[in-house]
Order: sequence, then C-alpha cells, then structure tokens
Amino acid sequence: MRDNCAIGATFLRFFRRFWAINEMNESDRYALGTRTVRRVGYGAMQLAGPGVFGPPKDRQGALAVLREAVASGVDHIDTSDYYGPHVTNQLIREALHPYPHHLVIVTKLGARRGQDGSWNPAFSAEDLRSGVHDNLRNLRLDALDVVNLRIMFGHQPTEGSIGAQLAVLAELQRQGLVRHIGLSNVTAKQVAEGRALAKIVCVQNHYNLAHRHDEALIDGLAAAGIAYVPFFPLGGFTPLQSTALSDVAKALGVTPMQVALAWLLQRAPNLLLIPGTSSVEHLRQNLAAADLKLPRDAVTKLDQIATGQPTAA
Repeated sequence: MRDNCAIGATFLRFFRRFWAINEMNESDRYALGTRTVRRVGYGAMQLAGPGVFGPPKDRQGALAVLREAVASGVDHIDTSDYYGPHVTNQLIREALHPYPHHLVIVTKLGARRGQDGSWNPAFSAEDLRSGVHDNLRNLRLDALDVVNLRIMFGHQPTEGSIGAQLAVLAELQRQGLVRHIGLSNVTAKQVAEGRALAKIVCVQNHYNLAHRHDEALIDGLAAAGIAYVPFFPLGGFTPLQSTALSDVAKALGVTPMQVALAWLLQRAPNLLLIPGTSSVEHLRQNLAAADLKLPRDAVTKLDQIATGQPTAA
C-alpha cells in the first residue's frame, strides 16, 4: 500500500509538472501559417562560415547546436539555401532529417551569392523557381513550410512593386511546393500590396532595441494576426551595446542579450524570434530568455535606447 501511494504521488507530481509546462508553452506560442510555434525559435545563418559563406569551422559543433535546439523544444528554424550557399540547409538535413512532425522550417528566396561571397538580387521568375527547388533538394523536403520573399531593391526596405515576384510564388504554392508565403525586407506599402495578392503569414524585417522603424507595422500586423519576425534581434554583425542594456542585465542577473530578447517578446505578442548562434551554450542562454519577465521600470529604461534619451536614475 505504501509503495502504491508513493507511485501515485510521483505520478501526480509528474502530471502537474507536465500540465504546467504545457500551460506555459501554450501562452508563449503564436500562429505561423496553419501551425503555432514557440515564440523563441532558431536562426541558422551563423552556422555557415565567416560572412555566411562556405562551410563552418566546426561541422560537428554546428550539428550539435541544431540537435540541441530541437531537443530543447525549438519548433521553428529559419534558414535559406543562399546561406553558405547550401551549407545551412545541408547541415539541417544531416542533423535533423527525418524531421520531427512539429518542426516548421522557414526559408527565403530573393538573393544569390557571388563567387566572392557577395549578396546579389535574384528575384526573376527563373531565380525564384530554381531557389525553391534548391531549398527542397538540400533540405530533402517535398514542400516548404514557409517561404519568405526577400526584396532586394536596396539594402534597406525600398519601395517598388512586388507583384511579379509574388505571382511566381503563388504559382509554386498552387503546385504544392510552397505551403505558406512570407515577406522580408519590405516596407509597409509592400506588405499591403502583398496581402492584396496572397495570404501573407509573416513579415521578416530588421528590428531590435536600437533599430525600431517598424513600430506601426508591427502593431498593424498584430491586429491582423500576422507574425513579425525580427532579423538581427541581437544586432546582427554588430552586437547591441548599451549602458542601459548592461545596467538592466546586471540588476536582473542575466546577460544583456537575454534582456534584448526578453524586451522583444514583451514588445508585442506576434513577435517570433530567431536568434542565431553556433554555440550550444549561447543557444541555451537565448532560449532561457523566454522565461525572463522584465519589470516595468526596466522596459521604460530600455525603450529609451532607440531615441538616445537618458533615463532618470
């Protein structure tokens, strides 16, 4: 009888813990197409070599990061076949194929790499079709979950019609090769044009604590139930550095990068994060940011970083 009671108590503790984890996960998820994903995912760009070109210095380390990400609950991985090129997709395939049923792999089109590692526009109809097939082949998939059309009319979002490019993706979607369409490096006007032509499930633009030009766009997308995925959430090739950021992190006993990610999660419910790293340790730190709740005074202090205005001590 005593043994049965002990077993029962152990089961009850397990059930309560399992239920609590599920409750936490459900409150920390957002729609991405027809799926819902955890709001902290993983960006695979840094797994390629220097300048996102060529193979990684530590191939086994790169594979370990991908496996650790999925083992830790990541269900949203961002990649592209022009990372490397081909490198990150091939690493993802080697590390994770056959893929877990819950994993959403988001890729993008619109660029190609030169022999010198340069980033060049590639959004002709043929470029886009071959890009889809390159992603399918190197990821070993029959259909791509989400494809972001990256617009490269300029380095920053630049006005211009995206109708011709979207028409190609829509046709590939009708053929069953693409399930959902997103946009990247776009203006609010281009998002409106895109939504008039196709169902857009996400927008991926440059946004972080210090780079906040998309405030109105984020709020508009949230109202429409569309995910916003900030690239360079930690500053990209120039990591975020701020006295205010460091002070908040020190006060909370966490890293500045964890604070930067937590701020994004609290900015709006439709933000899905894809911080990248080639380190298992940094991956774990990034994922832990999902559990960090910033107090109001910290948020107020961090909000001033983009404006450069000092905050009261």
